[in-house]
Amino acid sequence: MMAPTEILAAQHYESLSNLLAPCGIKTVLITGSMRAKAKREAIKGLKTGEIQLAVGTHALISDGVEFSSLALVITDEQHRFGVNQRTALAKKGNFPHTLVMSATPIPRTLALMIYGDLDVSVLNELPPGRQPIETYLIDPPKRRRAFGYIKKHIDEGRQAYIVCPLIEEGESDAASIAAYEKIVRDYFGDMPIGILHGKMKPKEKDAVMTDFAENRTKLLLSTTVVEVGVDVPNAVIMMIEDADRLGLAQLHQLRGRVGRGKYASTCILVTEAQNDETLQRLRLFCSTTDGFKVADEDLRLRGAGNILGEVQSGHMGRVGLDLYLEMLEEAVARLKGTPVTQDVETELNLGLPAHIPQSYIEDGRERLRCYKALTSATSGAAREEVALSMLDRFGSFPQELVNFIAVLDFKQFLSHLQVQRADIYLDHVRLVWGDGQTAVQPERILQLVASMKGARMLPPASLMLPLPADKDFAQGLQGLRQALENIRTPEAPGGTA
Repeated sequence: MMAPTEILAAQHYESLSNLLAPCGIKTVLITGSMRAKAKREAIKGLKTGEIQLAVGTHALISDGVEFSSLALVITDEQHRFGVNQRTALAKKGNFPHTLVMSATPIPRTLALMIYGDLDVSVLNELPPGRQPIETYLIDPPKRRRAFGYIKKHIDEGRQAYIVCPLIEEGESDAASIAAYEKIVRDYFGDMPIGILHGKMKPKEKDAVMTDFAENRTKLLLSTTVVEVGVDVPNAVIMMIEDADRLGLAQLHQLRGRVGRGKYASTCILVTEAQNDETLQRLRLFCSTTDGFKVADEDLRLRGAGNILGEVQSGHMGRVGLDLYLEMLEEAVARLKGTPVTQDVETELNLGLPAHIPQSYIEDGRERLRCYKALTSATSGAAREEVALSMLDRFGSFPQELVNFIAVLDFKQFLSHLQVQRADIYLDHVRLVWGDGQTAVQPERILQLVASMKGARMLPPASLMLPLPADKDFAQGLQGLRQALENIRTPEAPGGTA
């Protein structure tokens, strides 16, 4: 198991060793700060198989660490590791099982989960005794009032975090630790305050976090390095300055530092931003503690990342979500050695509403699951099973969803015809073929155009077909599919010899 900090790794080691020792499973902790002799003994035990479980930091992926038979790789707080770091540990085994854990799936991970490279298990209930976190958005004039709220809870025996984006003044106009420390000390007086930032040495950071975890300091003033830390059940307030400068996933991780005990907890976002889009994003964050809803919005804003590459944010808007995910699915299949279908992946341009409305499935996680199930179905029959399940769970379909399912079925058929692009509207469909297609018979296309009123061929290689006005959209597409069956060559994918 790999964790991003020594404190968190030590916490996992303590929990797992206590849990597994009675079962005869030996556990070892491997970190960069270990003494050389202890590290050599630990590595030797892993190589011989004497030790069955290793918990550690990035030290686990160093060249000297070898495993007797690595079968399972677990990455905690996976968003804190790069793509290469996560795969480096798996490469120490022979295709081991992989488990990644995070309170907020980052967009690239979410995209992979939607399209089947990762399965997802969701823990969506609070542990017994915990209370939900209340999140508020305030402007700077209300800061002293927030300080009073923090002091009240500290006087009652609780603890709090205050997070600033920067370490020193002058890096930008955002709040910095250096300037903010003066403001905090002026208000809170002699109260024990810890300072934590990325320029500190690892031992200094560990000492600060240990003091806070053991309640020797009451208030921790930190940069975002605290987003992954130890479990401090007594900490009940997280105040984040210049919250507009942080991503939704990062805000969600910071908020997760509180609400870990039996006490009611609060997250306070401070911003002077006036931009409507920024405020809308922060208000959405305040309205939910659901990590999948946060990730859904993060995916929309940042894109899904570089396909099978190292960049973890991207601009899928440049190619469109549908085409992007088709490209992703094919790239994943090639990497896994799965044969890639030779059907053309038909690009869709829709001139009608075709989606799962939020009003039909309000829960973002469930909506994503349904999208995954519908789009990954390999046949019309499989998609129908998914649709029946949705009908049973959520009730009658809205027209947008009926359109979406009909379009997915039609697109799958068009791929067999090697249609490069389809422009689909309520009253007509335009099909465009590329150079070198062999899935349709030209003479049959001429016969179709001659027999169907309103149908016509357009240069250089497209076909305009009307949808009947006396049928609904889904029935019209089905009828069009039946007509197009006759133009397909017998050897085309999905055809009959």
